[in-house]
Amino acid sequence: MSEITPEVLISEQKIQKKVADLAARISADYADCDDLLLVGILKGSFIFLSDLSRALTIPRSVDFMALSTYGESERTQTDGAVRMIMDLRRNITGKHVLVVEDIVDTGYTLSYLLRNLAARQPASLKTCVLVEKPERREVFTQIDYLGFSIPDVWVVGCGLDWAERFRTLPYIGVVHPEA
Repeated sequence: MSEITPEVLISEQKIQKKVADLAARISADYADCDDLLLVGILKGSFIFLSDLSRALTIPRSVDFMALSTYGESERTQTDGAVRMIMDLRRNITGKHVLVVEDIVDTGYTLSYLLRNLAARQPASLKTCVLVEKPERREVFTQIDYLGFSIPDVWVVGCGLDWAERFRTLPYIGVVHPEA
């Protein structure tokens, strides 16, 4: 496989500013909350979640879930099937929960996740997403805090990957897997 250098779509500086803006909004919205639970969806959200969590000025805790819809080289999800690989380690009944996700593409994963978590009766349930692809949306899901809307391109960096590559890039870049 020849070396690929992703082209910058969203710079590190724009991402840092957006994370600070999102953290300020979330901190204001949850100012009276004694412990906001951030639920990171692995693997993709770990960098965004880390940056966001450090920028918050309110009490918060972190837990993780892992879901699967894509194979290593699959680009699309055709049937909406989502599989839970790892569940939360704590009970969320009566807790304020903020789901932190790297990307919303078709919407199937986030829709499944929100239905699953809502059934556990949290005090509140909201979402914070780094990037969304509105053109690819097949299922509507509410995004309460959104970083960026992007075109339908394959993106990497800030936790997003292509076959497990490029997750740790400090910017969001575009790759062309077909090339």
